[in-house]
Amino acid sequence: MYRYSPCLDIFFKDLPFSARIQKAAALGFQTFEFWSWWDKDLGEIEAALRSSPIQVAGFCTRMVSLVDPAKRAEYLAGLEDTLAVAKRLKPSVIISQVGNERPGVAREEQARSLVEGLKAAAALLERTGDTLVIEPLNVRVDHKGYFLSRSDEAAEILAQVGSPRVKMLFDVYHQQITEGDLLRRIRQHLPLIGHFHIADNPGRHEIGGGEIHYPNVLAAIKEAGYGGCVGLEFFPSGPDHGAALKQSALAV
Repeated sequence: MYRYSPCLDIFFKDLPFSARIQKAAALGFQTFEFWSWWDKDLGEIEAALRSSPIQVAGFCTRMVSLVDPAKRAEYLAGLEDTLAVAKRLKPSVIISQVGNERPGVAREEQARSLVEGLKAAAALLERTGDTLVIEPLNVRVDHKGYFLSRSDEAAEILAQVGSPRVKMLFDVYHQQITEGDLLRRIRQHLPLIGHFHIADNPGRHEIGGGEIHYPNVLAAIKEAGYGGCVGLEFFPSGPDHGAALKQSALAV
């Protein structure tokens, strides 16, 4: 059975980060996630983990393009820094974006750079036992110019990388906007999916206020045997973040 993980770079922003962790634990969440580790007090996070019955689901590595081979060394150096943090915080996954399209460069050339960069990353990940998840994002509404938007193309990329340490982050909100056909794609790609994000559409708000029929989506994830984390990465439409999280966690 999957576990929900609220993104604490979004929720309870009036509280210090360690208090956000304690708040999530008090609400009954077993895991949490966040975006950037480099602007946080890692010792403070470690102390909060020791005092609360909660674990880290995931956080991001540094945002460096993988579709530009000239930036590959910088990406891998950032990943090594992130793996050192992962040794301390023990996340289930490390989240990676892949970078924006390079104008005037053939898509095939950029995809080849992405595959080669991920193969190099896999060599690092296989030494540490960590899992990296690459995230397709929608380019129609939120991330114009981003290279990777379709889960089908992400699956093709991962097949070429060929490492169980590199998987896909399937963001239901983004994929509803980009390609739809959610249930079939989730079932088809599940062996390659290492993490989920959910939010409703339009607006990227809490579950139950938009067009996505989340009871069916989440039931499909459960029935497929997924046992990882489902990140609650949405922007509450009202001031009561605890109520928004509870509503979303009761979607199925």
